[in-house]
Amino acid sequence: MAKQPDSDRKPESDLKLPDPAVWAQTWARIAEQSQKLISDFAARQQAEQAQAGSGNGKGPAPLPGQIPAAPVNPDPLNLTGAYMQIAAKLLADPAKLAEAQVRLWQDYAKLWANTTDRFLGKPTEPLVQPDKGDKRFRDPHWEQGAVFDYLKQSYLLTSRWLQKTVTEVDGVDPKVARKVDFYTRQFIDAMSPSNFALTNPEVLRTTIDSNGENLVKGLQNLLGDLERGKGKLNIKMVDAKAFTVGENIAVTPGKVVYQNDLMQLIQYAPTTKEVYKRPLYIVPPWINKFYILDLKPENSFIKWMTEKGYTVFVVSWNQPDETLVDKTFESYMREGILAGLDAVKKATGEEEVTAIGYCIGGTLMASTLAWMAAKGDERIKAVTFFAAQVDFSEAGELSVFTDEDTLSYLENLMSEKGYLDGGEMATTFNMLRANDLIWSFVVNNYLLGKEPFPFDLLYWNSDCTRMPAKMHGFYLRNMYQKNLLSQPGALELAGERLDLRKIKIPVYLQASKDDHIAPYRSVYKATQLYGGPVRFVMAGSGHIAGVINHPAAKKYQHWLNDAKTNPASVDEWMKGAKEIPGSWWDDWDKWLSVKSGPKVPARVPGDGKLKPIEDAPGSYVKKRIVD
Repeated sequence: MAKQPDSDRKPESDLKLPDPAVWAQTWARIAEQSQKLISDFAARQQAEQAQAGSGNGKGPAPLPGQIPAAPVNPDPLNLTGAYMQIAAKLLADPAKLAEAQVRLWQDYAKLWANTTDRFLGKPTEPLVQPDKGDKRFRDPHWEQGAVFDYLKQSYLLTSRWLQKTVTEVDGVDPKVARKVDFYTRQFIDAMSPSNFALTNPEVLRTTIDSNGENLVKGLQNLLGDLERGKGKLNIKMVDAKAFTVGENIAVTPGKVVYQNDLMQLIQYAPTTKEVYKRPLYIVPPWINKFYILDLKPENSFIKWMTEKGYTVFVVSWNQPDETLVDKTFESYMREGILAGLDAVKKATGEEEVTAIGYCIGGTLMASTLAWMAAKGDERIKAVTFFAAQVDFSEAGELSVFTDEDTLSYLENLMSEKGYLDGGEMATTFNMLRANDLIWSFVVNNYLLGKEPFPFDLLYWNSDCTRMPAKMHGFYLRNMYQKNLLSQPGALELAGERLDLRKIKIPVYLQASKDDHIAPYRSVYKATQLYGGPVRFVMAGSGHIAGVINHPAAKKYQHWLNDAKTNPASVDEWMKGAKEIPGSWWDDWDKWLSVKSGPKVPARVPGDGKLKPIEDAPGSYVKKRIVD
């Protein structure tokens, strides 16, 4: 009889451990191999430290009379102070705290009773279930094994109780409450039974089947990640060797036609005989690299736009290092957007363009448009914003990182080199979705001993970028912390007071329903700030998939409201919105095409006054800071 595939086999009620003697020998062998791996790792680290320091593996010896370095602050984000405030408020209302504890004990009593009934063979209904989309408990044993089902449900009960308890405390400063809520969730995510070898049925099964090879391989992966991070854990999320920028991702043909020390400007080759008269000028974020818009031909936004008859220009930001530490937010406007506009005119002869600003590139675009309006500069005739915030009063979870304690910590960190290391920024974004972008890889790489999957989106996500300190500090303080851009005349840039109401050109404003970085409620607020007509669209999915959703994929959905004016709140907007299956790109193309002028003969990069410097995607985007 043929062996039934693993995927078709019904799991047993609980995992069957091997003979205790065999199991003990397995763990002894794992310990022996692990000890050798750790010893080899420690020897390499000591050798590297000795080479970099005084030869004793402890760094350079202090000079006579040298003042000792200040002790490191163990709590630079002042989490202790935040939790002390919560604790004080909880203790001030002992009746409410006691009620919460009783509620937890009652839930546990029900769970114990259910588990007892399961062991006795009685049918039971789960007391609590994982949220839809929670991938941690997909293994069948989490449900079919009584022990693992108990572990799962007790964890979910406790975690939801803890989160509810800290978020329902009255009289706490909203910023403090938001910080406690966020870091409590980080702790809860870390303590999931799926993250530990002895409480994860898939890991236990793999350990038994492989005789422990998964844990040995996982330790090798862990030590490799520590070496890649030079002592800091740098979790490998993707097989980086599977991708090469310009070879199998970011391959849409084009030429770099202009560059300065801050950016390169790429003009893409036409794919139609005629193109719209007004070029399309795209300013992506510099927190990530532009090729999210050009991952592969099947989902490339850039390629799709050339096929629609647009002359596409894209800014590719440089990777800041010690030579660019003096770059400011104003530098990104002058040497980025404005320099690019001048270059587009030289390349095509066209004064007028349409533009796109994505994420922080959109915040910069809005700031620049307000500055241009003050100057009477009307070169941009229509603008699209992808997931771009200009009113940060409801900026979501990223606002946790913009309280005074965190900003002071970041500014001290950036002052050491003049920029924020890309790994710090990547960790911040990964924490917003810790289960998917941190703990899933801990389980896969370290507990299951597997190599990460070669996924182009994760390759892009791991391609970190740095932030010049002056620029980043200005952005965090003036946008996130003080919310000055949304206030007419409150923010000054290059000698002009910015007023978004003076932006009279047509605006297409895109947001995504599940965006954790630029929440749709925050993005929508811009509809009440711009002085011209605004068409708002809400896409399904999140910050990336909500934007990069090729119509051919027929995925997700979007919502449109054809009312003549946008109501004050997004909830009111949604009441009149219609849900439409698939991508919003076609609606946007219809909107943009009538604002792009008549058709003219297609322009080839190099035909104008700017000669090609190198092939797309250029050299700036290929600068990686993490292998």
